[in-house]
Amino acid sequence: MATHDWQKSSYSQEGSACLYIAAPAAHTIALRESDEPDVILTTTPATLGTFIRAAKGGAFDGLIGDR
Repeated sequence: MATHDWQKSSYSQEGSACLYIAAPAAHTIALRESDEPDVILTTTPATLGTFIRAAKGGAFDGLIGDR
């Protein structure tokens, strides 16, 4: 697994299912989840920003149905 300066999301509680983020190189964002730390997703800051704005705006609310 690559060594990055991982930071845990301030919204993550103690225990499992924590989101970690790192910026290993210019114009690169790395994401991983504590339950699968060897699975690392990479993206750009612009793409991650677009995804976050869409999620905050409710664009994905219908994907999981009523819980």
